[in-house]
Amino acid sequence: MSRRPRALTPSTDRPESRRLPRRLVQLYAGLVLYGITMALFVRAELGVIPWDVLHQGLSRQLGVSMGTVVIAVSLLLLLVWIPLRERPGIGTLSNAVVVGLVLDATLAVLPPVESLPLRVLFVLAGVLLNAVATAAYIGVHLGPGPRDGLMTGLVRRTGGSVLIVRTSIEVIVVVAGWLLGGTVGLATVLYALAIGPLVQVLMPRFQVRLYR
Repeated sequence: MSRRPRALTPSTDRPESRRLPRRLVQLYAGLVLYGITMALFVRAELGVIPWDVLHQGLSRQLGVSMGTVVIAVSLLLLLVWIPLRERPGIGTLSNAVVVGLVLDATLAVLPPVESLPLRVLFVLAGVLLNAVATAAYIGVHLGPGPRDGLMTGLVRRTGGSVLIVRTSIEVIVVVAGWLLGGTVGLATVLYALAIGPLVQVLMPRFQVRLYR
């Protein structure tokens, strides 16, 4: 009885390889959108997202652009990853650079707004689109962002819950940023309350299945 020869599948035809172009497009689209939403919060002047309170405060104290601070803080956090034994991916390194560049570019072309209804619209659009951006770059499985990796690394090393560790980190950066002159407002609170549930709802739509 003869055996049927097994089909040979080249490594370049693996599911994760076939989907790489789509993953890269989604990754960079998500990072660009993330940077744009950060600028919307800044221009609304109703409070920025938690980590941006720190970025904005440092920017004002150091006299450099906010995007420059975002990149610098991201790179410093990657150094903290070393003792936490977190492994960066292309998405991690891209996140560290692309978001800050897009933030500065958007702020350069998006003027300040004075109309309160428009500022509120900026915040609402910022929250929703930021959730889309977050789900997009997480869903491609190309490495967590520098801030997400800090959280997961601390969770693993300390044994604490994700909720406690994440909340503690964000409280620390918000307070530090506020003391440095960063903007805390209703938009900051709205983002903190809404982003988790929104990302959870959106994740199934942006999740890239690497294996069937």
